[in-house]
Amino acid sequence: MTPSTSSTDPAAVLSIRGGALGFGDRELWSGLDLEVRPGEFIAVLGGNGTGKTSLLRAMLGEQKLDAGEVLVDGHPAHRGHRRIGYIPQQKIVAPGTPLRGRDLVMLGVNGHRYGPPITRRADRERVDALLASVGAVDYADRPLGSLSGGEQQRLRVAQSLADDPTLLLCDEPLMSLDLHHQRAVSELIDRRRREHGTAVVFVTHDVNPVLRMVDRVLYLAHGRFTIGTPDEVLRDDVLSRLYGTTVEVIRSRGRVIVVGVPDDEHHHEVIA
Repeated sequence: MTPSTSSTDPAAVLSIRGGALGFGDRELWSGLDLEVRPGEFIAVLGGNGTGKTSLLRAMLGEQKLDAGEVLVDGHPAHRGHRRIGYIPQQKIVAPGTPLRGRDLVMLGVNGHRYGPPITRRADRERVDALLASVGAVDYADRPLGSLSGGEQQRLRVAQSLADDPTLLLCDEPLMSLDLHHQRAVSELIDRRRREHGTAVVFVTHDVNPVLRMVDRVLYLAHGRFTIGTPDEVLRDDVLSRLYGTTVEVIRSRGRVIVVGVPDDEHHHEVIA
């Protein structure tokens, strides 16, 4: 487990200090200290039930930790934080849904306002700029239900950037996408953090599409965690210690395959 530190980086976009969370009588993790700096890309790995999505919910102010605190831009995390962008898991919109692509993005621009939805010229210009930034102009006026999963996820990326976030939280945003769209969506996210200094916390079961973009890995397993660069974390000895059993990291043809993970965990396959 990465040693705790009592100091907090004043430049950190996100700080977790002494974080602990459980589910029922089971501890998911405890003693979690994490500082995420501007422009940093953090991948969160672990099997089902290890608290990855719960961690994101705590960052969003939607889940209370059992212990510790979460700070965003130096202030306690809270619901509706305007400088946090969120990209959910890819879920196909049903055919026949009348909402257009630009309508989805517009919800990110003015959906937080009270009262009747009044679209201003500045709002329309902002939506146009966001659509252009993710390459979605050509299908912006088509119904969401007629778009592919990759096209829909591009629009969700645009929606997440509506408030020019300093922190982008991604909850398995590449799930169910083919390799082409996985690459396209992950590159959009990476470009945002490189060009604007937006910090990224990226939850995933498969780190393949983003490994070359990742600065550090937070790996959750069996109530424990480890934090470090991909080369520091994705090793036989580190993962064996984390799982409490023999885990082997095999490198073959430019890929790294983690095997020997207990049956209650998913296997992970990563690019070296």
